[in-house]
Amino acid sequence: MPPPADPHRPTAPLPGVPGTAEAAAAGPPIVAAEGLTLRYGARTALEGVSLAVWPGELFALLGPNGSGKSTLLRILTTLLRPAAGRATVDGLDVALRPAAVRHRLGVVFQAPGLDAQLTVAENLRFHGYLYHLSGAELARRSAALLERFGLAGRRRERVGTLSGGLQRRVGLAKALLHRPALLLLDEPSSGLDLAAQQAFWRLLDELRAEQRLTIVLATHLMDEAERSDRVALLDLGRLVALDTPAALKRALGDIVIGLETPHPEALAPRLRERLGIAARVEGRALRLPAGSDPALAPRLLAEFGEEITAVHLGRPTLEDVFLAHTGHSILAGQDDAPRGNTP
Repeated sequence: MPPPADPHRPTAPLPGVPGTAEAAAAGPPIVAAEGLTLRYGARTALEGVSLAVWPGELFALLGPNGSGKSTLLRILTTLLRPAAGRATVDGLDVALRPAAVRHRLGVVFQAPGLDAQLTVAENLRFHGYLYHLSGAELARRSAALLERFGLAGRRRERVGTLSGGLQRRVGLAKALLHRPALLLLDEPSSGLDLAAQQAFWRLLDELRAEQRLTIVLATHLMDEAERSDRVALLDLGRLVALDTPAALKRALGDIVIGLETPHPEALAPRLRERLGIAARVEGRALRLPAGSDPALAPRLLAEFGEEITAVHLGRPTLEDVFLAHTGHSILAGQDDAPRGNTP
Protein backbone atom coordinates (compact mmCIF):
# COMPACT_ATOMS: atom_id res chain seq x y z
CA MET A 1 0.00 0.00 0.00
CA PRO A 2 1.45 3.41 -0.90
CA PRO A 3 1.71 6.10 1.76
CA PRO A 4 -1.40 8.29 2.12
CA ALA A 5 -1.65 11.50 0.15
CA ASP A 6 -1.18 14.74 2.06
CA PRO A 7 -3.41 17.66 1.00
CA HIS A 8 -0.87 20.00 2.60
CA ARG A 9 2.12 18.65 0.68
CA PRO A 10 4.57 21.45 -0.21
CA THR A 11 4.12 22.68 -3.76
CA ALA A 12 7.22 24.87 -3.67
CA PRO A 13 10.54 24.88 -1.76
CA LEU A 14 10.15 25.84 1.91
CA PRO A 15 12.51 28.71 2.81
CA GLY A 16 15.70 27.39 4.39
CA VAL A 17 14.64 23.75 4.14
CA PRO A 18 16.84 21.71 1.80
CA GLY A 19 15.07 19.03 -0.15
CA THR A 20 11.53 20.36 -0.11
CA ALA A 21 11.70 21.35 -3.75
CA GLU A 22 12.39 17.70 -4.60
CA ALA A 23 9.73 16.53 -2.14
CA ALA A 24 7.20 18.83 -3.75
CA ALA A 25 7.92 17.37 -7.17
CA ALA A 26 8.27 13.67 -6.38
CA GLY A 27 9.28 11.11 -3.81
CA PRO A 28 7.63 9.64 -0.73
CA PRO A 29 7.22 11.33 2.66
CA ILE A 30 9.48 10.25 5.49
CA VAL A 31 6.46 10.04 7.82
CA ALA A 32 2.97 9.14 6.67
CA ALA A 33 -0.07 8.62 8.88
CA GLU A 34 -3.52 7.64 7.65
CA GLY A 35 -6.57 7.49 9.90
CA LEU A 36 -4.64 6.85 13.11
CA THR A 37 -7.01 6.10 15.98
CA LEU A 38 -6.24 5.05 19.55
CA ARG A 39 -8.37 4.98 22.70
CA TYR A 40 -7.63 4.47 26.37
CA GLY A 41 -10.82 2.91 27.65
CA ALA A 42 -13.61 5.39 26.96
CA ARG A 43 -11.21 8.25 26.23
CA THR A 44 -10.02 8.98 22.70
CA ALA A 45 -6.32 9.80 22.40
CA LEU A 46 -6.28 9.96 18.58
CA GLU A 47 -9.21 10.04 16.18
CA GLY A 48 -8.59 9.55 12.47
CA VAL A 49 -5.37 11.57 12.23
CA SER A 50 -3.80 11.74 8.75
CA LEU A 51 -0.69 13.73 7.84
CA ALA A 52 2.68 13.47 6.13
CA VAL A 53 6.15 14.87 6.78
CA TRP A 54 8.57 15.48 3.91
CA PRO A 55 12.36 15.10 3.95
CA GLY A 56 14.17 18.10 5.39
CA GLU A 57 11.13 19.52 7.19
CA LEU A 58 10.88 20.74 10.75
CA PHE A 59 7.31 19.65 11.44
CA ALA A 60 5.58 20.67 14.67
CA LEU A 61 2.74 18.90 16.46
CA LEU A 62 1.18 21.73 18.47
CA GLY A 63 -1.45 21.22 21.12
CA PRO A 64 -2.17 21.24 24.84
CA ASN A 65 -1.66 18.28 27.14
CA GLY A 66 -4.27 15.72 26.14
CA SER A 67 -4.30 16.70 22.47
CA GLY A 68 -2.74 13.44 21.27
CA LYS A 69 0.66 14.69 20.14
CA SER A 70 2.68 12.49 22.50
CA THR A 71 0.48 9.52 21.68
CA LEU A 72 1.22 10.09 17.99
CA LEU A 73 4.96 10.14 18.75
CA ARG A 74 4.64 6.88 20.68
CA ILE A 75 2.99 5.25 17.70
CA LEU A 76 5.77 6.45 15.41
CA THR A 77 8.39 5.13 17.84
CA THR A 78 6.59 1.72 17.89
CA LEU A 79 5.78 1.98 21.62
CA LEU A 80 2.05 1.93 20.89
CA ARG A 81 -0.02 0.24 18.19
CA PRO A 82 -3.01 2.13 16.83
CA ALA A 83 -6.47 0.61 17.08
CA ALA A 84 -7.09 1.70 13.52
CA GLY A 85 -5.18 3.36 10.72
CA ARG A 86 -1.62 3.02 9.50
CA ALA A 87 1.68 4.85 9.90
CA THR A 88 4.96 4.52 8.04
CA VAL A 89 8.46 5.84 8.69
CA ASP A 90 10.77 5.96 5.69
CA GLY A 91 8.29 3.71 3.89
CA LEU A 92 8.21 1.07 6.65
CA ASP A 93 4.98 0.19 8.46
CA VAL A 94 5.54 0.92 12.16
CA ALA A 95 3.29 -1.96 13.25
CA LEU A 96 4.67 -4.58 10.86
CA ARG A 97 8.38 -3.70 10.94
CA PRO A 98 9.05 -2.07 14.33
CA ALA A 99 12.72 -3.07 14.59
CA ALA A 100 13.57 -1.62 11.18
CA VAL A 101 11.64 1.56 12.02
CA ARG A 102 13.53 2.04 15.30
CA HIS A 103 16.85 1.91 13.44
CA ARG A 104 15.72 4.89 11.37
CA LEU A 105 14.70 6.99 14.38
CA GLY A 106 16.49 9.26 16.78
CA VAL A 107 14.29 10.10 19.77
CA VAL A 108 14.61 12.67 22.55
CA PHE A 109 11.72 12.25 24.96
CA GLN A 110 10.67 14.79 27.57
CA ALA A 111 12.33 12.65 30.25
CA PRO A 112 15.92 12.00 29.13
CA GLY A 113 16.57 8.34 28.35
CA LEU A 114 19.98 8.41 29.99
CA ASP A 115 21.62 6.33 32.72
CA ALA A 116 22.54 8.84 35.40
CA GLN A 117 25.15 6.52 36.92
CA LEU A 118 27.10 6.12 33.69
CA THR A 119 29.45 8.68 32.22
CA VAL A 120 28.60 10.70 29.13
CA ALA A 121 30.88 8.51 26.99
CA GLU A 122 29.45 5.30 28.45
CA ASN A 123 25.88 6.38 27.65
CA LEU A 124 26.83 6.86 24.02
CA ARG A 125 28.87 3.68 23.85
CA PHE A 126 26.11 1.41 25.16
CA HIS A 127 23.57 3.11 22.91
CA GLY A 128 25.86 2.41 19.97
CA TYR A 129 25.95 -1.28 20.83
CA LEU A 130 22.15 -1.41 20.42
CA TYR A 131 22.61 -0.27 16.83
CA HIS A 132 25.45 -2.70 16.09
CA LEU A 133 28.15 -0.03 16.28
CA SER A 134 31.48 -0.93 17.83
CA GLY A 135 35.22 -0.42 17.70
CA ALA A 136 36.82 2.46 15.86
CA GLU A 137 33.62 3.52 14.09
CA LEU A 138 31.71 3.89 17.36
CA ALA A 139 34.60 5.73 18.98
CA ARG A 140 34.90 8.07 16.02
CA ARG A 141 31.19 8.92 15.89
CA SER A 142 31.00 9.42 19.67
CA ALA A 143 34.04 11.69 19.73
CA ALA A 144 32.72 13.78 16.84
CA LEU A 145 29.32 14.30 18.47
CA LEU A 146 30.77 15.10 21.89
CA GLU A 147 33.06 17.65 20.31
CA ARG A 148 30.23 19.13 18.26
CA PHE A 149 27.92 19.48 21.25
CA GLY A 150 30.57 20.92 23.58
CA LEU A 151 30.71 17.77 25.69
CA ALA A 152 34.24 16.52 24.98
CA GLY A 153 35.51 17.86 28.28
CA ARG A 154 32.64 16.18 30.12
CA ARG A 155 32.95 12.74 28.57
CA ARG A 156 34.15 11.10 31.83
CA GLU A 157 31.57 12.82 34.06
CA ARG A 158 28.50 10.96 35.27
CA VAL A 159 25.37 12.16 33.51
CA GLY A 160 23.57 12.58 36.83
CA THR A 161 25.96 15.37 37.81
CA LEU A 162 25.23 17.47 34.71
CA SER A 163 22.79 20.35 34.37
CA GLY A 164 19.49 19.85 32.58
CA GLY A 165 20.79 21.66 29.50
CA LEU A 166 23.89 19.48 29.28
CA GLN A 167 21.83 16.34 29.80
CA ARG A 168 19.61 17.41 26.90
CA ARG A 169 22.73 17.75 24.73
CA VAL A 170 23.83 14.25 25.73
CA GLY A 171 20.38 12.96 24.82
CA LEU A 172 20.57 14.63 21.43
CA ALA A 173 24.07 13.25 20.77
CA LYS A 174 22.85 9.79 21.72
CA ALA A 175 19.81 10.09 19.43
CA LEU A 176 22.01 11.06 16.47
CA LEU A 177 24.77 8.52 17.03
CA HIS A 178 23.42 5.96 14.54
CA ARG A 179 22.64 8.67 11.92
CA PRO A 180 18.85 8.35 11.87
CA ALA A 181 16.69 9.48 8.99
CA LEU A 182 14.23 11.14 11.39
CA LEU A 183 14.59 12.91 14.73
CA LEU A 184 11.57 12.96 17.07
CA LEU A 185 11.49 15.51 19.89
CA ASP A 186 8.91 15.49 22.68
CA GLU A 187 8.71 18.86 24.49
CA PRO A 188 12.48 19.44 24.07
CA SER A 189 12.52 22.71 26.05
CA SER A 190 10.84 21.23 29.11
CA GLY A 191 12.79 22.06 32.26
CA LEU A 192 15.44 24.15 30.47
CA ASP A 193 16.24 27.78 31.20
CA LEU A 194 16.24 30.30 28.36
CA ALA A 195 19.99 30.07 27.69
CA ALA A 196 19.87 26.26 27.52
CA GLN A 197 16.84 26.40 25.20
CA GLN A 198 18.62 28.79 22.85
CA ALA A 199 21.78 26.66 22.81
CA PHE A 200 19.74 23.52 22.10
CA TRP A 201 17.96 25.12 19.14
CA ARG A 202 21.19 26.53 17.73
CA LEU A 203 22.52 22.98 17.57
CA LEU A 204 19.37 21.75 15.82
CA ASP A 205 19.47 24.60 13.30
CA GLU A 206 23.08 23.76 12.45
CA LEU A 207 22.30 20.07 12.05
CA ARG A 208 19.36 20.77 9.75
CA ALA A 209 21.44 23.08 7.59
CA GLU A 210 24.29 20.59 7.28
CA GLN A 211 22.60 17.19 7.21
CA ARG A 212 19.11 17.75 5.79
CA LEU A 213 17.82 16.35 9.07
CA THR A 214 14.07 15.83 9.28
CA ILE A 215 12.55 16.69 12.67
CA VAL A 216 9.10 16.08 14.13
CA LEU A 217 8.55 18.17 17.23
CA ALA A 218 5.75 17.77 19.79
CA THR A 219 5.22 20.96 21.77
CA HIS A 220 2.69 23.23 23.47
CA LEU A 221 5.02 26.26 23.14
CA MET A 222 4.23 28.85 20.48
CA ASP A 223 7.84 29.96 19.92
CA GLU A 224 8.91 26.37 19.17
CA ALA A 225 6.02 25.86 16.75
CA GLU A 226 6.84 29.18 15.05
CA ARG A 227 10.22 27.72 14.09
CA SER A 228 8.59 24.96 12.09
CA ASP A 229 8.09 24.78 8.35
CA ARG A 230 4.61 23.39 8.89
CA VAL A 231 2.55 22.91 12.02
CA ALA A 232 -0.26 20.46 12.76
CA LEU A 233 -2.71 21.66 15.41
CA LEU A 234 -4.08 18.79 17.51
CA ASP A 235 -6.95 19.00 19.97
CA LEU A 236 -8.68 16.18 21.82
CA GLY A 237 -7.03 13.66 19.53
CA ARG A 238 -8.10 15.31 16.29
CA LEU A 239 -6.14 17.19 13.64
CA VAL A 240 -7.87 20.59 13.44
CA ALA A 241 -5.49 22.49 11.12
CA LEU A 242 -2.25 21.96 9.20
CA ASP A 243 -0.21 24.47 7.22
CA THR A 244 2.77 26.80 7.54
CA PRO A 245 2.61 29.06 10.62
CA ALA A 246 2.37 32.11 8.35
CA ALA A 247 -0.52 30.68 6.34
CA LEU A 248 -2.46 29.65 9.45
CA LYS A 249 -2.16 33.14 10.91
CA ARG A 250 -2.85 34.89 7.61
CA ALA A 251 -6.16 33.03 7.30
CA LEU A 252 -7.42 34.82 10.43
CA GLY A 253 -6.92 38.31 9.04
CA ASP A 254 -4.44 41.07 9.69
CA ILE A 255 -5.36 42.48 13.08
CA VAL A 256 -6.01 41.31 16.63
CA ILE A 257 -7.24 43.78 19.27
CA GLY A 258 -5.86 43.68 22.81
CA LEU A 259 -7.27 45.58 25.78
CA GLU A 260 -5.37 46.47 28.94
CA THR A 261 -7.66 46.54 31.95
CA PRO A 262 -7.17 46.23 35.72
CA HIS A 263 -10.09 43.79 35.96
CA PRO A 264 -10.07 41.51 32.89
CA GLU A 265 -12.13 38.76 34.53
CA ALA A 266 -14.92 41.26 35.22
CA LEU A 267 -14.81 42.96 31.82
CA ALA A 268 -14.81 39.79 29.69
CA PRO A 269 -18.42 38.72 30.48
CA ARG A 270 -19.66 42.28 29.94
CA LEU A 271 -18.12 42.34 26.46
CA ARG A 272 -19.90 39.10 25.70
CA GLU A 273 -23.26 40.31 27.04
CA ARG A 274 -23.31 43.78 25.45
CA LEU A 275 -21.37 43.26 22.20
CA GLY A 276 -21.33 39.49 21.69
CA ILE A 277 -17.51 39.47 21.82
CA ALA A 278 -15.80 36.38 23.28
CA ALA A 279 -12.53 37.83 24.58
CA ARG A 280 -9.95 35.70 26.37
CA VAL A 281 -8.08 36.72 29.48
CA GLU A 282 -4.29 37.03 29.21
CA GLY A 283 -2.88 38.23 32.52
CA ARG A 284 -4.02 41.83 33.02
CA ALA A 285 -5.39 42.09 29.50
CA LEU A 286 -8.12 40.84 27.18
CA ARG A 287 -7.50 39.62 23.65
CA LEU A 288 -10.37 39.84 21.19
CA PRO A 289 -10.91 37.14 18.55
CA ALA A 290 -8.65 37.38 15.52
CA GLY A 291 -10.32 39.12 12.61
CA SER A 292 -12.15 41.65 14.81
CA ASP A 293 -12.75 44.92 12.98
CA PRO A 294 -10.13 47.51 14.05
CA ALA A 295 -12.93 50.11 13.84
CA LEU A 296 -14.32 48.44 16.95
CA ALA A 297 -11.61 50.07 19.10
CA PRO A 298 -13.27 53.53 19.38
CA ARG A 299 -16.59 51.92 20.34
CA LEU A 300 -14.90 49.88 23.06
CA LEU A 301 -13.32 53.00 24.48
CA ALA A 302 -16.62 54.86 24.32
CA GLU A 303 -18.59 52.15 26.12
CA PHE A 304 -15.95 50.82 28.53
CA GLY A 305 -13.46 53.66 28.65
CA GLU A 306 -13.24 53.81 32.44
CA GLU A 307 -12.30 50.12 32.55
CA ILE A 308 -9.80 50.12 29.67
CA THR A 309 -6.36 51.65 30.17
CA ALA A 310 -5.01 50.96 26.67
CA VAL A 311 -5.94 49.42 23.31
CA HIS A 312 -3.36 47.55 21.20
CA LEU A 313 -3.58 46.36 17.61
CA GLY A 314 -1.35 43.41 16.74
CA ARG A 315 -0.87 40.47 14.38
CA PRO A 316 -2.53 37.08 14.98
CA THR A 317 -0.47 34.44 16.78
CA LEU A 318 -0.64 30.66 16.70
CA GLU A 319 -2.54 30.90 19.98
CA ASP A 320 -5.20 32.90 18.10
CA VAL A 321 -5.23 30.22 15.42
CA PHE A 322 -5.71 27.46 17.99
CA LEU A 323 -8.50 29.39 19.71
CA ALA A 324 -10.24 30.06 16.41
CA HIS A 325 -10.23 26.35 15.49
CA THR A 326 -11.05 24.87 18.90
CA GLY A 327 -12.82 27.55 20.95
CA HIS A 328 -10.40 27.25 23.87
CA SER A 329 -6.86 28.11 24.88
CA ILE A 330 -3.93 25.85 24.17
CA LEU A 331 -3.12 25.95 27.91
CA ALA A 332 -6.14 23.77 28.69
CA GLY A 333 -6.03 19.99 28.70
CA GLN A 334 -4.78 16.90 30.47
CA ASP A 335 -1.92 14.49 29.89
CA ASP A 336 -2.10 12.57 26.63
CA ALA A 337 -2.29 9.18 28.23
CA PRO A 338 -1.81 7.44 31.55
CA ARG A 339 1.84 6.40 31.61
CA GLY A 340 0.84 2.96 32.83
CA ASN A 341 -0.87 2.29 29.51
CA THR A 342 2.30 2.83 27.57
CA PRO A 343 4.25 -0.36 26.92
